[in-house]
Amino acid sequence: MIKEHDRIVLLKDLQAEGLLAGDVGTVVHIHNKGEAFEVEFMTLGGETVTVVTLPSSQVRAVGKRDIAHARKLAIS
Repeated sequence: MIKEHDRIVLLKDLQAEGLLAGDVGTVVHIHNKGEAFEVEFMTLGGETVTVVTLPSSQVRAVGKRDIAHARKLAIS
């Protein structure tokens, strides 16, 4: 069960926001008992990239065996 302030993993590229599947965000609000989540994506330096509402089918909870990976954000 995903809760507010949990980290999530994006499951689908969101080209308009410059996000790729595998990017990690933080849940800032839960809609309709987990049907959708408001998620903030940030750089490692603490800069907010975007806040988006995503259906539960496009995110998953961070797992114990996940490993972080860094990439430079493409500038549009």
